[in-house]
This record gives sequence, C-alpha cells and structure tokens, in this order.
Amino acid sequence: MEYFKKAPPQAAAVNQEIRDTVSQIILDVEKEGVDAVRRYSEKFDGFAPADFRLSEADIQAQLSGINEDVARAIDFSIAQVKHFAELQRRTLTDFEEETLPGVTIGQKQIPVNAVGSYIPGGRYPILASAVMTIGVPKVAGVQRIVACAPIQRGTGKVNALQLYGMVKSGADEIYAIGGAQAMAAMAFGLDGAPPLDAVDMIVGAGNAYVAEAKRQLFGVVGIDLLAGPTEICILADETADPEKVAADLLAQAEHGTNSQSVLITSSRDIAEAVTKEIERQLATLPTADAAGQSWRDYGEILLVADDAEMLKVSDQVASEHLEVMTRDPNWYLQRLTNYGSLFLGQNATVAYGDKGIGTNHVLPTSRAARYTGGLWVGKFIKTVTWQRVSDAANHTVAPPFIHMADTEGMIGHADSMRLRIR
Repeated sequence: MEYFKKAPPQAAAVNQEIRDTVSQIILDVEKEGVDAVRRYSEKFDGFAPADFRLSEADIQAQLSGINEDVARAIDFSIAQVKHFAELQRRTLTDFEEETLPGVTIGQKQIPVNAVGSYIPGGRYPILASAVMTIGVPKVAGVQRIVACAPIQRGTGKVNALQLYGMVKSGADEIYAIGGAQAMAAMAFGLDGAPPLDAVDMIVGAGNAYVAEAKRQLFGVVGIDLLAGPTEICILADETADPEKVAADLLAQAEHGTNSQSVLITSSRDIAEAVTKEIERQLATLPTADAAGQSWRDYGEILLVADDAEMLKVSDQVASEHLEVMTRDPNWYLQRLTNYGSLFLGQNATVAYGDKGIGTNHVLPTSRAARYTGGLWVGKFIKTVTWQRVSDAANHTVAPPFIHMADTEGMIGHADSMRLRIR
C-alpha cells in the first residue's frame, strides 16, 4: 500500500475539557433537575422557558407554515426507513424448542419501554434524524418515545422541519433542550407539570459533548452507539467515475471540518483524476469552507496493488460508510467484513443513506465497525430467554449440574438442584 495523499496527525477528538464539562452537567442535572437544565440552556442557547416541553398548540403553530414540498420529501424518507425497519423486525422471532425430553427452552422479543431520541442542530438541521431514531423504535414496538432538540439560537424555537419529522415519525413527547443537558434530562427525568419521566435508552447523533454525555450515561441508561464525526471510504478501480467519486467524498466532508474521507484505489490514474476533480468541485461548492478544510486535514488517498489488497485495507479502515465503485461490487459484498453500511455500484451514494433510502444513518465510526453494526430495529428490542422443566426432566439435568456445583464449591447451587430430584 502507498499513500497518494495522507492526512496530517490529529489531536484527540475528545479532550479533558469536554469530559469535565459533560461530567459537571450530568452531575448538576441529576442533583438539581430542571433548574440545572434551565441554567445550562440559558448559558449555551440563550433560552430558559418556564416549560421545555412543546405543547400541541406550540407544535401546530410551527407546522402550519412549513414548505409542503419539503414535507412530502420527509414523508418519503419516513416511509422508506420504516418499511426497511419492518422488514428487519420480521427477522426477529420468538421460538421454543424441546431440547431434551421435558426441557423446553425459548426466546422472546420484548421492546424497550421508553426511548429518548436526540435530534441534533449543528451546522445543518438534518431532516432525516428523527425517522432514524424515532420512526425505527416505533416499528420495534417502543411504547413511549421522548424527543429532545436544541432551539435555533435567537428564535426560541426548534427547527420547524425537524419538528415535522419528529411528529410524523411518532414522537410522544417533544422538548426544546439541547446538548449534554438534554441527554442527562432524558436519562434521569425532570420534575415538572407534566414531568419528564426517565427513559430506558438514549439514542441519536450530536456533537462531541452529546457523544461524551452518552458515554458517561451508559449504564444509567442504554445507548445506541458512540457515533461521529462522519466517515466515508470509497473503493475504486479503473472503471470508477472520478466525478462521482469526488462528489461523494465531498458530500461527506461537508458535514464538518473533522469528517474523514478516504479513497482506496488500485489505479494511479483514478487517484490523480479524483484529486483534480475534488479541486474543481470545491471551486464552486457552496459548502467548500467546511468540505475543503475537511478534505485537506482528514482526506486520504491510498494506492493498492489489486482487489485483494483493496479488500484487506478496507477492512482495516473499517469505515462508517463504504462505497464500492469497481467492475464487480458483488465480489466485495461477499468478502468485506468491517463497515457500517455498504453502498454498491456507481449509483449507490452515501447521500441516499443519509437522507432515508431505508437503512439507518446512525452508524459506527472510529473503526467500531470491527465489532458492531449500526442502529437498527433490533437495537430497541430485548431478546430474552426462558425455560420450562418437567418433573421427569429434573432427573436428566440435575445430576451433571450438581456434580459441577459441588466441584466448584457452590453448595447452595447444588442443594437447590438436589431439591428437584428428591
């Protein structure tokens, strides 16, 4: 492997200041509840209302003026993502099996009771965020979904189109709270009229403070995964279209100045052509301030000898989004093991996945794709097990297990089993 372009060394994404700030916010919200949320909301957002929960009247007032064409586009995204989640849900089944005479063992799928979804603000109001973290748990059967979103500074309101997505995706409660304080509020709950009852799981993307809050709150509540900043890797041979490769790399780079874009190619000609094409597109791209800096600081081009090395290096990179622009994408589909979501062929752009083609856009970053997939309907479902044992079956299973327990010195275990065969 050879670096055609190598990113310079970068400082750690999460520093001690972020950890300490988030830790203090979480501690304050746990102790003080809504007073701490109000204080931090005023500090960070200039917003300290009497009640952070949006009333039905508040919601309808904001939704009355939204663009109808954009609303229909959001509806399309919701339909695709929910449909794919429904297909996934069908793969999760209950079963029972008599594994020995008189021993029946089974599993059951139980949805999480309450989920808190964070809808990020940031550089862009991502309109598909709500369906990914509200619509999908609704399909899973979650009974109560709380949504939190930051206000748009200076307006005192959350983004109206994001709000539309929350409502249409099925949010049961919506709060105008942002940042780490939102994550803590959902995890611990808030007194109020009505109160915000604590949830069992918090999900959704956000900035470094939100991600750190999820990390520190894990255990108090469940989380989806620690995701971000966004990443893309493209595998390209000599058949790839440099214009499409460049466009897709920059599409992810525009998320923020610390987004990672990587091209792995077996063709030096493609590496050179893509480099030139990126500069050409940046010259007219309205988001070039972010995309250009991201490409300069985090963009990389790796030259490899052939398909086999491209496969090996790709699995080492373990990117969040992986596009395959080669003569035989299915060859890679059968062999790749480490990626968050896979986009096969010249037409399958990551942008489709970001906006709602069906698959979830909350995906593993920082090489976490080596050991986990992204957010999916099964994340909101607990696969639990059960067992039933007949009187006769006690005489089959108890003796070997009694012997094991006696050997370990766990006499209480052994005695509880001896009772079954007296």
